[in-house]
Amino acid sequence: MEQQVDNTEAKAIAGAPFLLSGSPERVPALGKVLFFDKNLSVNRNEACAFCHMPQTGYQGALETINLKGVAQPGSVRTRFSLRKPPSAAYAVYSPPLIYADKPGEAKCTHCFIGGNFWDLRATGLRLQNATAMQAQGSPLNPTEMANPDPACVVRRISERPYRPLFESIWGPRSFAITWPDNVDAICSRPNNTPDSAIGSEVPGPESTPAVVALEPEDRARVQSTFDQMARSIAAFEKSPEVSPFSSKFDAFLAGNANLTPAERRGYGLFTGKANCDDCHVPTGQRPLFTDNSTSNLGVPRNPELAYYKETAADEFGYVANPVGDAFVDLGVGNFLRSPENADKAWKTVAAEFDGRFRVPTLRNVDKRPRDDFVKAYGHNGYFKSLKEVVHFYNTRDVLPRCAPGARGEKVSCWPAPEVPQNLSKSCCNLGLSDSDEDDLVAFLKTLTDGYVGN
Repeated sequence: MEQQVDNTEAKAIAGAPFLLSGSPERVPALGKVLFFDKNLSVNRNEACAFCHMPQTGYQGALETINLKGVAQPGSVRTRFSLRKPPSAAYAVYSPPLIYADKPGEAKCTHCFIGGNFWDLRATGLRLQNATAMQAQGSPLNPTEMANPDPACVVRRISERPYRPLFESIWGPRSFAITWPDNVDAICSRPNNTPDSAIGSEVPGPESTPAVVALEPEDRARVQSTFDQMARSIAAFEKSPEVSPFSSKFDAFLAGNANLTPAERRGYGLFTGKANCDDCHVPTGQRPLFTDNSTSNLGVPRNPELAYYKETAADEFGYVANPVGDAFVDLGVGNFLRSPENADKAWKTVAAEFDGRFRVPTLRNVDKRPRDDFVKAYGHNGYFKSLKEVVHFYNTRDVLPRCAPGARGEKVSCWPAPEVPQNLSKSCCNLGLSDSDEDDLVAFLKTLTDGYVGN
């Protein structure tokens, strides 16, 4: 995986000098180099792309990880986060986060719309770009790229061969920073700030303490350049390379492809009896297949998550999950309670959003490097196939409960929801037959980018 990332970065750097000055392609090109640069992690071994690879639709592409714990290893390789990497493709179309509490503001009332990450903590409010703020979270997250300070990311960029491209786009003073003598020593130590996702009263990735001693004007320059890095990555994620709208379904909408009988039946179920279009909206010239809201589907706990076992201090003194198996992922609810959320009014509705997670796009939901490659689905990767996901939507409220690992799990019974409150009512007693489920899966496969015709 690291070799693929390195090769992609090298090709992107090599192609950058051939872009015309002032070309609109320059910012996405810079964003691509940044996205694939593993030197921007504390141990110089993990790029953004490590968790968001093109062959899986910019999601996790390590099959051995997908089969079990689903969270990719961080730059500190013994650290794992608590959720599956969300897709970076089409994420840029999620607007800055709003709370719609008045009729007519959105399709729903008393709901959150927009933001990024599974729990919406990349609100996009400061930069008015949720994807750019997401691009700032992972480099600082202690279980991901683990830099201890935004200044460390900026310092690393200043040493990379694409620095001239960065300066030609964002200005020659992007790295006009007086660095202290010990900056590289400080930046070689990982961020040990506990993750606010567990709801404890500690800073999270967006409010990582500044550990590099800088004068105020240098700190301001760091923040400006860190923002420019994030905007560049967001521009790459919006580019046709990442979000191309090139699936068979897009060709069908344009009148350039025909759906098979199974795909047509699945499309009819998607917009009809199966209620999928309640959240995964298929309308418009280029439908996103998400309404950018949140939902609690009642997904069972995934006992394979390595996060449950990260209860002891690692070699740097970091404890990812001090509560162990007692941890319950409350999703958006915990973000609303955390210091990452500065809106006091939003804090008052936290309990109503316990167990809710961002509704993901269904685009590229089946994109994989080979037919038998195993992807993981759901915020915690509990599901290992589209058939399992569709069967759950169909039968969650019909089949009996069973213990995790019981005979018949995922076929004739389901474990209890990890968070039983605030369950979605748009599923899960759909009355679909087994062949109906197969037809829905056939339709979902038409959303894979890169369609070249029959």
